[in-house]
Amino acid sequence: MANTLHDPKNVLIDRAERQMDDHFADSDLTTRQKLALTCRIAYDGGHDSGLAGQISARGQQPGTYYTQRLGLGFDEITEDNLLLVDEDLQVLEGEGMPNPANRFHTWIYRARPDVHCIVHTHALHTAALAMLEVPLLVSQMDTTPLYDDCAFLREWPGVPVGNEEGEIISGALGDKRAILLAHHGQLVTGATVEEACNLALLIERAARLQLLAMSAGTIQPLDPARAREAHDWTSTHRRNQANFAYYARRALRNHPDCLTDKVNL
Repeated sequence: MANTLHDPKNVLIDRAERQMDDHFADSDLTTRQKLALTCRIAYDGGHDSGLAGQISARGQQPGTYYTQRLGLGFDEITEDNLLLVDEDLQVLEGEGMPNPANRFHTWIYRARPDVHCIVHTHALHTAALAMLEVPLLVSQMDTTPLYDDCAFLREWPGVPVGNEEGEIISGALGDKRAILLAHHGQLVTGATVEEACNLALLIERAARLQLLAMSAGTIQPLDPARAREAHDWTSTHRRNQANFAYYARRALRNHPDCLTDKVNL
């Protein structure tokens, strides 16, 4: 006999969140492992654009972060070939050089102590949407983690290898978790690697949905209150962990060389 069919929505939400706390534990993966997996997940998710784009995560020491070596594609990144760099992009661990465009990551990390991972790519649909100089429109339930959480930089400041581009991009991002960069691509941030990885896949899907919807008619807006509720419901730490674990398992089936040792996910 059912006992919950007359429970209000807030009670059901609270119950589900407690159950997720019981069933999804914190990951034993290292930052290097999570970042390498994110590179492979992004590659499989359509974020490949040659050597363009950077994925980074804070290191253990202040003012340091891990990122990929210039010359390697996302599908070639392993936990062992990642670099640890300082805010001047000087290599502290690893061989090779980082992408000079990583400089604007430094500006974001300095401006946003809450950010621990950045995923910047030139994925096909976000790059196509960026060519139109229109903001990302969130109007579908699956994409609500980005509702009122994606900024828009309308003017392209040029290749982001100077400090001025770092100031412009970090300033335009503000307190949002994501930003669409006109004539450029997308950037998402996360308090964890898992969160940033999930948002990177989601913003590319949202851009694809938007382009499809724009080709068919006029996009209708979501009810703001319901959209904010969905944003919060789909943006929890445990949900990010569960999503990332699924993407990581799939990536390891496609790219078993990504990690040195076998892990449980």
